[in-house]
Amino acid sequence: MRLIPLAFLLLTACGTAATAPKWPASPCRQTLFEATRFTVCNPGRGKLQLIAASKSEAPLRTFAEVATLIPSERVAFAMNAGMFDEDGRPIGLAVVDGVQKHAINLRDGGGNFHLKPNGVFMVRKNGAASIVVSEAYKPSADIAFATQSGPMLVIDGAIHPKFDSDGESRFIRNGVGIGPGGMPLFVISNEVVSFGKLARFFRDALHAKNALYFDGSVSSLWDPASGRQDAGVPLGPMVAALKPGASALGRASPARP
Repeated sequence: MRLIPLAFLLLTACGTAATAPKWPASPCRQTLFEATRFTVCNPGRGKLQLIAASKSEAPLRTFAEVATLIPSERVAFAMNAGMFDEDGRPIGLAVVDGVQKHAINLRDGGGNFHLKPNGVFMVRKNGAASIVVSEAYKPSADIAFATQSGPMLVIDGAIHPKFDSDGESRFIRNGVGIGPGGMPLFVISNEVVSFGKLARFFRDALHAKNALYFDGSVSSLWDPASGRQDAGVPLGPMVAALKPGASALGRASPARP
């Protein structure tokens, strides 16, 4: 008589294990560098899509709004991707699906964007990704996607010359670098970090010869596989990495009345 309840429990346990949901693997991983934790997201073979608005378009400001444009089941991850004005429009170059939304910005000024050299992250129609200093950018019909931000973090293997080794200005920061083989690697710090340490992480841990800063204090990540969707502050330009084989639905930069 004692075997019946035990057998029932075993069958119940097996049934529970068999029907337990399986979470998809995240393209983002956490790693430790110089006692600071970073999250690194690798798009693999997935397409990268820029979300940015021109003067005549109403910007999307949150990942939840992006999900109305690109179904969340198609998104591998998304991240803020460039500096913006108070309305959420880019202040530098933005090219979406081959269409320029904002021209290159080579002006001098204050703030991180103008801590020269700044740079452009771009992806060509054949999928090749690169980062160049803004002055070296050349428009081309084969550029599918481009976003300008600043400052550059790593320039041809060298840390930005104006950075301290580990300065006192520290925020949650994010950016993108080109890793070995030309793979773009997107990074957000899990803790407040200086420019110098973020740049060293790209150069020394990810072996990126060129890396570009996206932003600080507003830095945000959407990683559907882990259930993370940062929603602290309104954003501007954002990059969405689609799952391999997935295509974005809707418009890349929505115009809304």
